[in-house]
Amino acid sequence: MEFKKPPDGGWGWVIVLASLFTQFLCYGSPLAVGVLYIEWLDAFGEGKGKTAWVGSLASGVGLLASPVCSLCVSSFGARAVTIFSGFMVAGGLMLSSFAPNIYFLFFSYGIVVGLGCGLLYTATVTVTCQYFDSRRGLALGLISTGSSIGLFIYAALQRLLIEFYGLDGCLLIVGALALNILACGSLMRPLQSSDCTLPEKIALENVPDRYSIYNEKEKNLEENINILEKTYRGEETCKSTLASGDWKPESLLHKNPTTMAHSKEAETYKKKVAERTYFCKQLAKRKWQLYKNYCEETGALFKNKVFSALFIAIFLFDIGGFPPSLLMEDVARSSNVKEEEFPMPLISIIGIMTAVGKLVLGILADFKWINTLYLYVATLIIMSLALCAIPFAKSYVTLALLSGLLGFLTGNWSIFPYVTTKTVGIEKLAHAYGILMFFAGLGNSLGPPIVGWFYDWTHTYDIAFYFSGFCVLLGGFILLLATLPSWDTCNKQLPKPAPTTFLYKVASNSSNV
Repeated sequence: MEFKKPPDGGWGWVIVLASLFTQFLCYGSPLAVGVLYIEWLDAFGEGKGKTAWVGSLASGVGLLASPVCSLCVSSFGARAVTIFSGFMVAGGLMLSSFAPNIYFLFFSYGIVVGLGCGLLYTATVTVTCQYFDSRRGLALGLISTGSSIGLFIYAALQRLLIEFYGLDGCLLIVGALALNILACGSLMRPLQSSDCTLPEKIALENVPDRYSIYNEKEKNLEENINILEKTYRGEETCKSTLASGDWKPESLLHKNPTTMAHSKEAETYKKKVAERTYFCKQLAKRKWQLYKNYCEETGALFKNKVFSALFIAIFLFDIGGFPPSLLMEDVARSSNVKEEEFPMPLISIIGIMTAVGKLVLGILADFKWINTLYLYVATLIIMSLALCAIPFAKSYVTLALLSGLLGFLTGNWSIFPYVTTKTVGIEKLAHAYGILMFFAGLGNSLGPPIVGWFYDWTHTYDIAFYFSGFCVLLGGFILLLATLPSWDTCNKQLPKPAPTTFLYKVASNSSNV
């Protein structure tokens, strides 16, 4: 299917607005799950570590399933995936209001809502990239603010709904609001040429040579026909023997015109089956070769020491940096900070400052005199210090200041694609970014339960946040050490094969002499 040239405007701005609202509606509750976390602790009486799995799954499942999400969007389109995922998110939220225990929430809120959010994120980013080229960075920056604004608003909204309607009523209303994703999805018109026709059925002889990785001879097709021919003749012999008791069915074949017509149809059918068999074999071998190439490219990526340090850093960052957005409200309650002292929820402060951080850090990354990688490392080191300072915060003001700082530094997600591009190059960005997002999702899923388990064992958050700060600091130092010797040499591409070809030719000529 041929797509039109990205308009960089026009209906694209409607796509941006629809994508922004989609991320606002789907990520609002999962990112502000800290408000619900406290209510689930009181409602089910489970440990903090076990209860934290609900919010961590909702944030991590979508990243872990990013390859599946990409495949769905490529196969069915952004509009269909958005509408279907809207039902998933809304249904998961409403279903969570009827949860009899915490294990039910693992499925309804953690997996269903989390997977729906992952699908929606992939769909919104994909359709936005289709509509924008020169303004793609601006468009992606705008839609990414939807999740931060959702965190800011939903933190206060969910607390207000719980106060008036209880936890179950809150989830029902938030789920009903998520149904507006269907309206946003209907606006995501696919960008394709109006005069394109449906693709014709592919014949075997029209298949390009690049699909035939193993160039088999045509005798394979003849062999397939011969096998089918023998099988068919054996079946015909058995049928004729059972019907007449005669071992000479050939005479009957020549005498009966109907049988002759049937034989011609059978020959045509056998040839078609043989062609399909041959095509399927070639396609299977192509898929296998693609899988081998993917594994080889993955191995080549991990040979890059900066990339290896980067995946460790993002994994440790999400283990240590994600828990505050989920647990900060409970940290305030554990520090005996009364709710009457809360002019604004701490999670709302994290949300609004995350949006500011994405904008400011994104602007700084555009300056040529700023090394984006060192900027990213600096955010990790400062965040580790802020995490270690949380146990010393015993008032709302200090917790609010630390929440704002942590939220601002969490905005380093906006420069992470820049760092990945500098590390592996633009041609390997999609492959490398998918691997890194998998480890980010793994860290998101493990971080809050680990911090909750520390509290269950020690009955304090002090050691838990020291551990979180150590994880982020370790990831930052590993990445810094991997890049300090030669940042530029890590980004040099492998030499082109031209010199190798020249040397080979010289060697072959000398051998001929």
